[in-house]
Amino acid sequence: MKKNGFTLILFLIIGLIVGIITGQLLAPVKALSFLTQSTSIVWQPRADLQVISYDINLQIKLNLCSILGLAAAFWLYRKV
Repeated sequence: MKKNGFTLILFLIIGLIVGIITGQLLAPVKALSFLTQSTSIVWQPRADLQVISYDINLQIKLNLCSILGLAAAFWLYRKV
């Protein structure tokens, strides 16, 4: 497999999705609540330039499972 930027981004997105799904599956387990507590990062750029205006809302929710998924995806990328 050829390593390039697109492959890395693909691995990271898949790792993030797997981590999020794992976190949702582990949410009912009380003993593992530290893995599933999420933190939100919000960025809301807006502008009104009289001719055009925009309002963008970008929100990222991260928990420990999703970060572990990202780390595992990066590790797998390095091994391939």
